[in-house]
Amino acid sequence: MGVRQIKAAETEAALKAAARQLFAEQGYLNTKITDITTTAGRATGSFYDHFASKEELLQALVADMNAHADATIAEEAHPEEHDLTDRAQLRAHIGTAWIVLRDHLPVAVALMQSAMTDNLAAGRGWRTLLEDTDLLRAHLEALAEKGHPLPGSPEMVAAAMGAMLSMFGYALLTAGEFAPKATEEEIVDMLTGLLLYGLTGPRGADGEDGEESAETEAGEAIEETEGSAGSAELADRKEPVAVG
Repeated sequence: MGVRQIKAAETEAALKAAARQLFAEQGYLNTKITDITTTAGRATGSFYDHFASKEELLQALVADMNAHADATIAEEAHPEEHDLTDRAQLRAHIGTAWIVLRDHLPVAVALMQSAMTDNLAAGRGWRTLLEDTDLLRAHLEALAEKGHPLPGSPEMVAAAMGAMLSMFGYALLTAGEFAPKATEEEIVDMLTGLLLYGLTGPRGADGEDGEESAETEAGEAIEETEGSAGSAELADRKEPVAVG
């Protein structure tokens, strides 16, 4: 690589670093290109040698974020039929998503802010969500093909999971002094349990789903109550026994 290429790469890296810093400090919408070049210590004109606009710079940062996610996933064996009903495998997904969001929070927030400026009918938010959850959708499709019931289409379920993770992560990672006292391990465990079991609870000892176990227990309790009431009613109906 020649001197010119090295300097160009250094300038691009400096602009990206400055943009990340400013997006975190004052938000995407409030950051101007001149703010970025000043913070990067570069001339304003140098910006346009690398990016046509602030939006194009943001997309470059998004590409870096996605590359980080891909590299993290590639470190593990990750077949398409990855079983998201297995707690360990689901937790690995959530853990990766959390790390990427944490490390690229200014970019994720800038992307959300940028999408909010679009025409509401443009569908940018939904299209971005579908792109970001494409891997989850593929895993859910593999589950559906095996006959595993899903609460909705793989596309919808994947998008809902992604939306919950991204919005919860954004709110928690920007909570500052108001953040709950929880470690990242505890947070990932909580998200894993919520996505895996929903509000029905874990599978019972007999292998039934939590909801089914609860319904079974409730049914047995009703039967027992009705049985006791029936016995009492029969006792009341008995004629007194004559003596002598």
